[in-house]
Amino acid sequence: MPSHDTAPLQAAPHTLLEDIQAMVIGCLFTALGVVMLREARLLSGGTTGLAFIAHYLGGWRFGTVLFLINLPFYVFGYKALGPRFTLKTFCAIGLLSIFTEIVPGLIGFTHLDPVFAAVMSGLAIGIGILILIRHGASLGGVGVMAIYLQKTRGWRAGTVQMAFDSLILATGLLVVEPHQVMLSVLGAAALNLVIGVNHRPDRYHGF
Repeated sequence: MPSHDTAPLQAAPHTLLEDIQAMVIGCLFTALGVVMLREARLLSGGTTGLAFIAHYLGGWRFGTVLFLINLPFYVFGYKALGPRFTLKTFCAIGLLSIFTEIVPGLIGFTHLDPVFAAVMSGLAIGIGILILIRHGASLGGVGVMAIYLQKTRGWRAGTVQMAFDSLILATGLLVVEPHQVMLSVLGAAALNLVIGVNHRPDRYHGF
């Protein structure tokens, strides 16, 4: 009688070419979500939310602000997750900063329902982040700092991230209307739904 016991599958590491295509595709999905948020004048959490606020207040180029805001957080990434993760994250943020300036010239919206924009941008950004996570990268910022604080001081990373995102969205009341902040929360919920359902270390493997 044949045995049903099988040896566990050995995960094969991603190749350099696979990592590069993941960076490009993940950042394109994220950039599309960012463009939809900007078109509907909505916000997001983390350093992307800070970049939105600076963009709305001062009219500065979003991609440039996003890249500069993330620079201090690479220190936390290097200490918490190592040089390989930090290098990939630096490349991902650089690509995203470029794509957020290029994509608006490639698409246009004659009408964009703000509720649809909130949900679809959250889903698109969530997919982009998920692709990057599977390839050992991130979009840096507060999430990396939260992991660092959890490792060094025992602070719960999720609590730190939530507190910072809440502060960003509250500050957003200075630049957008309350209903736009509420829609931004809806977009954040859609983003976290994608990550929560599809990124389970006990179910999915990849590095």
